[in-house]
Amino acid sequence: MNSEIEKNNEIQNKTTKKGGIRGLVKSGVSLSILTLCSRIMGLLRQMTLAKFLGTSSLSDAYQVAFNIPNLFRRLFAENSISVAFIPTFKGYLEKSDTPEGKKEAQNFVSATFTLMTFITVSFVVICIIITPILMRIFYKKGDTASITEATLLTRIMFPYLVLISIAAFFQGILNALKIFSPSGFTPILFNGIVVASAYILSPHTANPARAMAIGVVAGGAVQTFFQLPFVLKNNWKVTFTSLKKAFTNPGTRRVLALIGPTIIGMAAYQVNDVVSSALATRTGEGVFSSLSYSLRMQELILGICAVTIGTVILPDLTSFAQKNLWNEFTSLLSNSLKIMAFIAIPITFYSLLMDKNLIALLFETGEFDSESTTMTTNVFRCHIIGLYFIALNRILAPAFYAQQDTVRPTVAGLINFGTNIVLAAVLSKFWGGPGIALALTIASVVNTITLFIFVAKNKNISSSTVIKSSLLYSLRMVLFSVIASVPVYFLRGKIIGMFQGYNRFISQGIPVVITGLIFAVIGVGLMIVTRDPLLKSLARKFKR
Repeated sequence: MNSEIEKNNEIQNKTTKKGGIRGLVKSGVSLSILTLCSRIMGLLRQMTLAKFLGTSSLSDAYQVAFNIPNLFRRLFAENSISVAFIPTFKGYLEKSDTPEGKKEAQNFVSATFTLMTFITVSFVVICIIITPILMRIFYKKGDTASITEATLLTRIMFPYLVLISIAAFFQGILNALKIFSPSGFTPILFNGIVVASAYILSPHTANPARAMAIGVVAGGAVQTFFQLPFVLKNNWKVTFTSLKKAFTNPGTRRVLALIGPTIIGMAAYQVNDVVSSALATRTGEGVFSSLSYSLRMQELILGICAVTIGTVILPDLTSFAQKNLWNEFTSLLSNSLKIMAFIAIPITFYSLLMDKNLIALLFETGEFDSESTTMTTNVFRCHIIGLYFIALNRILAPAFYAQQDTVRPTVAGLINFGTNIVLAAVLSKFWGGPGIALALTIASVVNTITLFIFVAKNKNISSSTVIKSSLLYSLRMVLFSVIASVPVYFLRGKIIGMFQGYNRFISQGIPVVITGLIFAVIGVGLMIVTRDPLLKSLARKFKR
């Protein structure tokens, strides 16, 4: 197995050296397809929520309850795995070609699994007990019915945090071995189970929110156990050890040291989300739900591009950093940022052109009426303009984590936190939900600028190459997107008018398809005429 891993690493390194874009596309294409399916299923889950709950107070209660364990998931799962576990585990893999090295790596895996399980289980038990206190943050004292329902839903879903943390641990092992597909498939299962639960269990529960809450826990369990056979197949045991060994293992001590600086940043991030959520629920009924529907749209796009590429490049960036291959590191980072511009900027322009039609097409059914569409559209406009910057942040942060630098992303996160909290508190008073969304967008821009400043100060990376190339390519995408937007802007009214009076899949869906094709044909045509190097490289790779 170890020789196979080394061979894969060697092939990957050679591929990336020959052309960072080609290597990146080869590694990410299967994961991109799975992530696309996952995000579509996530959108279907949100559409199901919209159908059963709309933008009602019950919808707000469910979304608050769902978001609380998800806030902490980012600390116990994604943050710990990407920042600390994968870089440390990669170091053990480099030495695992000997029996002693393999044993040390296995001890590290067992120690990490024990430590993570102990911490998350303890945390969940405490949080279930104090859930009524947590609910007071989000609701006013007189809103007794909403507090009671949100408390019950939160207690049902809190065990999901333990399950998803273990699932993320398995994902970290597989990703470090350059195995991405099993982890990419599990969110599809999760979203499918939640949707099925809404339809199957709703007649047997007090309300659809409780049915979906049960589905969340069941989906988390499936996410965990689906990946386990793949971990075992690659000769890694999942066993417990004593807490003393778990806390004293050199690898786990290294993980804790790497996580330490980020805890401040992640705590700020969580407080950020909590304050934004509290502001939303206190602003008015349905505001929090409209923000959640809008963010689901944004996450669909981010999942296709930013999350996929960020997941794929982290192991390679880590390897380049450990081997001091800084030219290759710079090339991979630059190409990743260009791909972000290639995807996110055109989508932003098109989404602004057809925002209301997109929201109505996806959500306007059942309890989600025209008023809900208007509310969500107003929020979505403020969210989507920050798409590009959020995507860049999810690529720039791994560049620091790969160098085991957790301080700079943490500082950037704290700046992001301060900016968002202040702006959300001010803008929500004057503009409600859209104000909260705009605050997040502005904070994301500030975060991107801060990370680029840190890149410029990094002596290992050729910062001028990274910043100049990504900036110039982004400006090219802005220009092409503006040109492609002009005919869509003038034709959209006539196209929409041709299909009015039919059901939403025709009245909204067909105009979205037609205008999307017009926008895409013009945009791709401009790239072909100008012989865009990124498009040519991507086309060659996909053709092969």
